[in-house]
Amino acid sequence: MAFSNTDFHVNLIKNYPLIFLLDNENFLKLPTDHSPSQKHTHTQSTLQLQESPTCIDKKANKLFLHDYGDALSKSILFFEGQRSGKLPSTQRLTWRKDSALGDGFDKGVDLTGGYYDAGDNIKFNFPMAFSTTMLAWGVLEYGKTMGPELPNALAAVRWSTDYFLKATATHGVVFAQVGDPIGDHNCWQRPEDMDTPRTVYAVTENAPGSEVAAEMAAALAAASLVFKAFGDRMYSKVLLQRASKVFEFADKFRGSYNDSIGPGACPFYCDISGYQIEGSMSEFGWDSKHAGINVLVSKVNYILGDNPLSMSYMVGYGKKFPQRVHHRASSLPSIDEHPQHIECKGGTPYFLSGNPNPNLLMGAVVGGPDIDDSYKDDRVDATTSEPTTYINAPLVGLLAYFKAHSSR
Repeated sequence: MAFSNTDFHVNLIKNYPLIFLLDNENFLKLPTDHSPSQKHTHTQSTLQLQESPTCIDKKANKLFLHDYGDALSKSILFFEGQRSGKLPSTQRLTWRKDSALGDGFDKGVDLTGGYYDAGDNIKFNFPMAFSTTMLAWGVLEYGKTMGPELPNALAAVRWSTDYFLKATATHGVVFAQVGDPIGDHNCWQRPEDMDTPRTVYAVTENAPGSEVAAEMAAALAAASLVFKAFGDRMYSKVLLQRASKVFEFADKFRGSYNDSIGPGACPFYCDISGYQIEGSMSEFGWDSKHAGINVLVSKVNYILGDNPLSMSYMVGYGKKFPQRVHHRASSLPSIDEHPQHIECKGGTPYFLSGNPNPNLLMGAVVGGPDIDDSYKDDRVDATTSEPTTYINAPLVGLLAYFKAHSSR
């Protein structure tokens, strides 16, 4: 199927702009249930909403209770803590260093770069692509309100898309993941030290993965709009051309990556919704975006501290926030402090320690409290204490919106 550039954008990303409808009305729609979100786990990726919304007049200023500019800055900075590959001289979280510089070389390709998805050292391209799409739409809609954070937000998007260009450069192949999750999850090791298998997983014409390929195409297409809007038309054109080719591949060779790359994806990031399923308008997650803004608006102030514990679930924001985050690099001493190699099991004492993480993973939003609003600050409990790129990414645009409107 042939698309013009305009048609391609509209058809490829037609469901995504729902998240950014805030400026279209004088009210925000919130779910009637303001209870905390359900657990954010890899295998259960969606949040459930009640169907009937209530309307709160944004002019009443009831929603604007925090320093959203500070939260925005920190939410973008988090992505620097997740970087894989050769780090630039502009790296601000300096306790992170170069890592995974040989990714893909055993297959004759360069797959360095991209993001580790969470507290582990794996690059899962499906949730990474979702994160990139959400981040790109946030920058596209609210980049002009980000002020000095705009260059950092653009850099965060480009860190993904540069990697996706590498992952889709081979004809008939889309590289979907780097790293053996079983081996990685058996170790507590800094990304700079990791010596676990950097297994490369790919979807092909004979072993298709429509959802991961199409999501990567969506990320490239959304990012192309961002860079066109903010002055890099050459890079925008490169992204759009590649997005079109990758989407054509996803559409022509249909099948689920659940079946194609097997244990590489499942049970960690199975596509629960299915690549042929439209999804529910009451769900939002890395494999189902339909609920959009209705989920996020109702959770922002809760995340930032309007909750029974008066606790921020964003690291570094407010006076009280998680200290024992389930994150290898954050919980282990940095290369600067401990230059000696830490082997696979060498990090176990740090994992089990009750001490706060030595490296502040600024801006990381953790999985969050239990259903009764309780929170045990324990890095062993990954469900509650692990941050992910796909938690942070949708918040960036929303925080930029709140920042721009909080003084009105």
